[in-house]
Parts: sequence; C-alpha cells; structure tokens
Amino acid sequence: MNTTGKVDVLLGLQWGDEGKGKIVDVLTPDYDVVARFQGGPNAGHTLEFEKQKYVLRSIPSGIFQGGKVNIIGNGVVLAPDLFMLEAKDLEKSGHPLKERLYISKKAHLIMPTHRILDRAYESDKGKDKVGTTGKGIGPTYTDKVSRNGLRVGDILDGFEEKYATHKKRHLKMLAALGWTDFDGLEEVEKTWKEGIDYMKQFNFIDSEHEINNLLRSGKNILCEGAQGTMLDVDFGSYPFVTSSNTVCAGACTGLGIGPNKIGEVYGIMKAYCTRVGAGPFPTELFDEVGKTIRQRGHEYGAVTGRERRCGWIDLIQLRYSIMINGVTQLILMKSDVLDDFEIIKACVGYKLKDGSRTEELPYELEEVEPVYKEFAGWKTDMTRFTHKSQFPQAFRDYISFLEEFLETPIRIVSIGPDREQTIIL
Repeated sequence: MNTTGKVDVLLGLQWGDEGKGKIVDVLTPDYDVVARFQGGPNAGHTLEFEKQKYVLRSIPSGIFQGGKVNIIGNGVVLAPDLFMLEAKDLEKSGHPLKERLYISKKAHLIMPTHRILDRAYESDKGKDKVGTTGKGIGPTYTDKVSRNGLRVGDILDGFEEKYATHKKRHLKMLAALGWTDFDGLEEVEKTWKEGIDYMKQFNFIDSEHEINNLLRSGKNILCEGAQGTMLDVDFGSYPFVTSSNTVCAGACTGLGIGPNKIGEVYGIMKAYCTRVGAGPFPTELFDEVGKTIRQRGHEYGAVTGRERRCGWIDLIQLRYSIMINGVTQLILMKSDVLDDFEIIKACVGYKLKDGSRTEELPYELEEVEPVYKEFAGWKTDMTRFTHKSQFPQAFRDYISFLEEFLETPIRIVSIGPDREQTIIL
C-alpha cells in the first residue's frame, strides 16, 4: 500500500515582496521537496543566514537545505541566461545544484526578443504603463496562452529551427510596432544560447509525474509562490498585475497537482504594505512615515533595486486574499520595522467615492479612501527576542486584533532578516 505525502502551499498575500524566501528556508526542514509553480526572474526571493545574503530569481528557496529535491514547475517561465548566472553564483558558494534541482520540460523559455517586446509594449502604452521589470515575462506568457511558446523540452529536439521560427515571428511583431531601434541582440543571444547549453547539464523532467510519484511514495512537498495575491492576473489589481496566477490555485496548474492534495496554505504578509510599479495602492503613504518605513525595511527591489511604495497594512485587502487562497495559517513579517513608531495604523474599511463604506474589495481600487484604526506602538527593539513571551503587551494586542479581524491564526512572526530571527507562535 502506498503512503501518501502532503502538499502545502506558501504564498504572498499582498503585492509581493512579503519575505517568502526566508520562510520557505525556515519551513524546508519539514519537507522533502520544494517546488516553484509560477512567475519568472522578475521575482527575487532574498535570504540571509550565516552572514551571507542570497537573491533567488528562478531557483526554489529550498536549495540551501541539503538532501531536498527542488523543482522548477511547468507554470514557471525561465530565462536560460539569467538562470545560468544565478545557478553559477550559487555553485560558487558551495551549493551542489545539479544534484538537487530539476526542471519541468513544460516550463516556457523567455527569449531575448521577449524582453524587447516587453519594452516595446510598455512604451506603446504611454502614461498607462504597467511598470513591468522588462524581463520579458508578459510576452512569454502571452506566447504560452496563444499556443506559440517555446518550452524547455524543445531544447532536446530540433531546437535551432524552432528558435529561429519564434525569433522571426517576434521581429515581425516588433516591426509592426515600429520598434526597430534596438542594438546588441546578437550579443544577448550568444549568452542566452550559452545558458541553453548550461541548462542541458540539469535533469529535465515531466514534473507532474515526478511530483505525484513523490507524493505516492510518502514525500512532503512545499509549493513556493512568487509575487503576491494582488498581482494575480485574475484577482489582482488588473491591469497592474503579473502575467500568471499567483494564488493557491496556481500551484495546481503550475505543478500538476490535484486540488484535493493541498493541505496547509501559508499566507505571508508584512506588518505594513508595499508595492512596486504602477497601479492602485489605497494605504500608500507619501509622507515621512512612508519614507521611514522604506528606509528601516530596506524596501528596494531584490532584482531591480527600485524603491518600493510603502503604506500601512490593509486588512480589507488581506481578508480578500485569505478568502481567495483558502489560507489556513498566517505568517507576519517585518514587525521589527515598526518597533519605533508611537502610533501604528491598520486599514479596516474603505470609503467609496459616493460616500458609502465597504469592507469588501471593490472592482475599482483607484478612488477608495482607507478608514484606519490606530494602535499604540510597542516602542521596543524586538530583533533580539527569541520567544513569544518576550513580546511587549502592545504588540500582543496588535497580533490579537489581526487574528480576530482576519479570522485566521498567526503562526510565525519574523523580527529580522536572519533565519534565526523567527518566532513560532
């Protein structure tokens, strides 16, 4: 008789950058497999331990724990050149990737011309720019859903011909957009093709079979999401979203897992809120408080270095994300960033432009006005704490309110970037 393992999902509940990489690393000892199910190299997961800092873009965050299987799933889009740079950096630091990392044959490849198309589409939108990272993610997913994609499995047979066909189509599209002024494509292609050759050293797998076989053999799997719920292409702040399903359902389609296999859903949120790029952000702060949060929280993009927009925590948005994902446990990140504040605010409702108030996320987020509840700050440096019993009463009150309002328990509190600065409740 087979022993069935479990599948748990970990994802961001806000606009991304919630600190998922650190928590995957913290939780990995309880799992045999860590799998990425969507997104591309526009999503950077930062991990810090043993006085080293690592930024992962496409590689699952379980790579640092010996003996774990790490899988890049079919829902991910992969740039061979960027993957090569990332993997070689990790290999230099002593992590044996080729033994631990497997890549789905059904994952789609980001071509150099996808990046040019990304820039061309953004430029064409003028003032309505989405604020993409220009990494070619959107055009790659567009090719995928229009049935024109190039996949990892294509590397194994007749690749040069397939690549040339896709490149020719992209160049026609760029000419139609009037976007012909780009240089250095040949040089980028050279590195990209080096990345293709480098990828051939890894195991390409039918990940849906591999994952379900691992489950049947009793292995436990942690599915690692990229970005955040509010960037989901269906349920996020459209059109200012990413091009994939960042929600829990994306783990099923991005890895080939049946929904009945999913157990715990870990939802990660910051004690405040941030977003990168354009789009609505109801609790955004444009004053010194926002700047202070950015500086103390080091809120700059892990991949792009862009300043993140900062604001108070939005509990209406979080309650929506918890509902969409079926979250069973919450993880509260970066509480220490608010350690010095006299007053801390949380959005508990929206005032609409007709004057009415709602506690549901509306179709249009642009013109809502947040309604805040204020809390006394804890005015305590919590970064050295090692146990929940050390928490000041004001912070305990804050956590209790969050749990009551969000109707979901907070299981982990992070009080700093290091692996050790993690308190299990």
